[in-house]
Amino acid sequence: MAAENVLWGAERIRGELLKLGIRVAKRTSQRHMTKARPPDPDRGQNWRTFLRNHTVWAGDFWQTYDIWFRPIFAFFVVDINSKRVVHVGVTRSPTAEWTAQQLRNITPFGEGPQFIVRDNDNKFGAELDRVAKGAGMKILRTAIQAPLMNSICERFLGSVRRECLDHTIIFGVKHLDCALTEYCSFFNTCRPHQGIGQRIPIPSPCAIHHNGAKIISVPVLSGLHHDYRVAA
Repeated sequence: MAAENVLWGAERIRGELLKLGIRVAKRTSQRHMTKARPPDPDRGQNWRTFLRNHTVWAGDFWQTYDIWFRPIFAFFVVDINSKRVVHVGVTRSPTAEWTAQQLRNITPFGEGPQFIVRDNDNKFGAELDRVAKGAGMKILRTAIQAPLMNSICERFLGSVRRECLDHTIIFGVKHLDCALTEYCSFFNTCRPHQGIGQRIPIPSPCAIHHNGAKIISVPVLSGLHHDYRVAA
């Protein structure tokens, strides 16, 4: 109990044991707590526990170039706990107002997470913070030059680069939008993820039973990737 609940003290654990019909003294709880959990002066939850206990989205921008070396920006929002890509938007001229509108589009009727993690980029701004506050969300800003504070989104952006953009010649905004939309659909519904035990962020509601059935291969991004399914 001490190892699994960092906020519980000896008296709290003694009460939990009493609930289970186990009577021990407070000093006994303290003695075993010292062995199970090293003393922590902060006595607070770590970042991983905080993320697991709340609904948290992370947003970030990715800059790429089309075939004529003109910059294009993609804005991603990722659900940190499920690893699901919530939204992707593409533009040539990202502004704080455009970013705020993207947040409005994905939080209709105030439906959204408890927290949104973002960096201090100028493409975010007071307008986005105002939209988030109006929808009951709290903005968590990362420290300057601390990308690990937004590590889930940074890792996703690395996957986008390695698995999609490094192998695609982009012709324009619409082409990039189509490519990223297809990749994000593959990322959400087909691709297993190490961070969630090789599961899929949005698994199929139908149970999969192989039983010697035929396996079919479905090409993704013109054959860059493939999705393998059990034939119906």
